[in-house]
Amino acid sequence: MDAARQCVLAVGVRRTTLAEIARTAGVSRMTVYRRFPDVRSVLSALMTREFGGLLRHASDQGAGARHSRERLVLIAASGIRSLAGDPLFRTLLDVDPELLLPYIVERLGRTQRFAEKVVHQLLAAGHRDGSIRRANVAAQARSVLLLVQSFAFSLRPATTDIEETALMAEFAHVLDASLRP
Repeated sequence: MDAARQCVLAVGVRRTTLAEIARTAGVSRMTVYRRFPDVRSVLSALMTREFGGLLRHASDQGAGARHSRERLVLIAASGIRSLAGDPLFRTLLDVDPELLLPYIVERLGRTQRFAEKVVHQLLAAGHRDGSIRRANVAAQARSVLLLVQSFAFSLRPATTDIEETALMAEFAHVLDASLRP
C-alpha cells in the first residue's frame, strides 16, 4: 500500500501501474497479484485506508466537546481540513479529478459510507443528549456528509480570496446552527 501511495503521488492514479507498484515495493508483480486482482483494487484499498485513517484522526478532534453537536462540528471541520490538506487527496484533485466525479454524482464510496455512519452515530447521540434537533437521522447524516464533502473538495479554490480560518468558522457556524434544537 505504501508503494502504491508513492506511485500515485508521483504520477497520479491513472498513470500508476501494477508493475510500478511492485517495482516500488521491491516485490514481483505476482506477489502483488496474490493479494489484488488488478491495479484498480490496489488503488481502491489505498484510498479506503488513507481516507478512512484521516477520518478516524478527525474523529479524535472532538474528544473534549461538551456535547454531541459540538463534537460533530469539531470532527467535521477537522475532517475538511485533513482531507483538503492531504497530499493524496490533493493529487487526486489536481491530476485525476475525473476519477472523483462518480463519488459526487453517481454513488457513495466506502469512505463516504464510513463517514456517514460516524455522522449518523453522532446525530443519534445528539438526539439523546438534546444538543441536536430531532429529525430523520438518515436525512440529517446525508445532509451533513454532502456539506462536509463540498467544503473538502472546494476548500483550496474557495480560499484564494477568503481566509481559510474565516471560511471554516462560517462552516462551523452553519453546521452548528442547522443542528441546534
